[in-house]
Amino acid sequence: MTNLRIGHGYDVHRLVENRPLILGGLAVPYEKGLDGHSDADVLLHAIMDALLGAAALGDIGQHFPDNDPAYAGVSSMVLLKSVGGILKHAGYAIVNIDATVLAQKPKLAPYIEEMRRRIAEGLGISRDCVSVKATTEEGLGFTGEGKGIAAHAVALIEKAES
Repeated sequence: MTNLRIGHGYDVHRLVENRPLILGGLAVPYEKGLDGHSDADVLLHAIMDALLGAAALGDIGQHFPDNDPAYAGVSSMVLLKSVGGILKHAGYAIVNIDATVLAQKPKLAPYIEEMRRRIAEGLGISRDCVSVKATTEEGLGFTGEGKGIAAHAVALIEKAES
């Protein structure tokens, strides 16, 4: 019998001037970036929360508090690798990840494959186990109005049999 577990993650950050836009571990050319304590990579944050949630190991706020100066400006790829290690140490393997970025602008289609590659590499899994999609919200809500970017992710993990 296998022990499969699923988790969901969500994150949102406000778009601001004078910050780079980092999504999926990649600097995406755009006039604004996401505001946050770390690099504010909403895609990686949602994925990390989905993975941690699937394993019932808390969330990124517990592991990497936003009031800890050690994480100020940190690359979310560093945190993603750490989450991968936390799961491995707890005896879990990642089966797959499916994530969606909600952003009116910029258009993300040209960057999706590189995001998938970086996420897979950061977690030590096959790129075929990582799905990243992007959608607009047809001008509706804070993401549709260009005020922020959000991301949802689900992750399936498997506990090694002992």
